[in-house]
Amino acid sequence: MALPETIPVRFTEEEAEYVSIRPVRRQIFKLRELVDMILCVTGRDLPRVQQILRTGTVVFHFYRYWWQGFETDAEELAAVLTEFPADDPSRAFSPNDCTVVVLESAVKGRQPVEVKKADAERKSLFGSRSFWECLLALAEPAREIKYDGYSFARRADLYRIELSAEQAAGLQRDAAKFASRLLRGAVDVLGTAAGAVFVCPRK
Repeated sequence: MALPETIPVRFTEEEAEYVSIRPVRRQIFKLRELVDMILCVTGRDLPRVQQILRTGTVVFHFYRYWWQGFETDAEELAAVLTEFPADDPSRAFSPNDCTVVVLESAVKGRQPVEVKKADAERKSLFGSRSFWECLLALAEPAREIKYDGYSFARRADLYRIELSAEQAAGLQRDAAKFASRLLRGAVDVLGTAAGAVFVCPRK
């Protein structure tokens, strides 16, 4: 069966309650648009993409989308997926391309802290460096940072580094000294950092 070019989709805000009173909206998606959204949830996983297209529902960005599910031929769908970015471990980490650093906590269940370049690159009046420069310094030497795949949700390549106890302690000191009050509070709540993920949007 040929893949449909367009799919009528309904969507509404996702709610935890059993009965929703949110309005239902309708929109016509092109196949590529729908697959693009599904990839943000599943990653480049052909069987999972097939399953979601068949079941006809997905939750994305706090909205539930649903449509008349349909079967897909694996080869045809694989051809569609070739139009999207793929993991590329040959891409070296470039600090200049990094726009976000996600700090992961060593404390189980504690939420990570997302630090945006725009929020961390400004130096304080008497600061010798910015908190952003401190974060990028974690990726030195470059051999310590490892490619962690392409994120469809972020439209970016990810690079990960595991932090030593010494690096984690240094990060806390740098946050106290160079970060804004808001970022200092977020890093304090994080506790000991176990890792850092550098987000580099693909051009």
